Amino acid sequence: MKKIEHIGIAIKSAEVSIPLFNKLYNTEPYKIEEVESEHVKTIFYQVGPNKMELLEATSPDSAIVKFIEKKGEGIHHIAYDVEDIHAEMERLKAAGFVFINEQPKNGADNKLIAFLHPKSTNGVLIELCQERING
Repeated sequence: MKKIEHIGIAIKSAEVSIPLFNKLYNTEPYKIEEVESEHVKTIFYQVGPNKMELLEATSPDSAIVKFIEKKGEGIHHIAYDVEDIHAEMERLKAAGFVFINEQPKNGADNKLIAFLHPKSTNGVLIELCQERING
């Protein structure tokens, strides 16, 4: 793992949360994107050298809905930038970690992503991110 790529925050409403985070970070989002496969709208901020991602559910089937029902709004996951997501997944599987998805999939912000199951990471949802080549 190279660095923390971003921190994801589950929100109920982009309409309510965007003005709040605009004031907090003293900037506007640099990207708002819907990821249909995950039933989520993502709102990305650049905060100094760090990125923050707000996640709003776009469907009642979204994992964000279930997360907010269980834990309320707040930190949802920590994402790490990796050089080779396939190799990193193999390394972590060999070390005993469990993945939610067995293969990387397309995520927001031009990334390939994979999530480790929180039951194997002390309750923290971990996302691996690799920049997609050719968009």
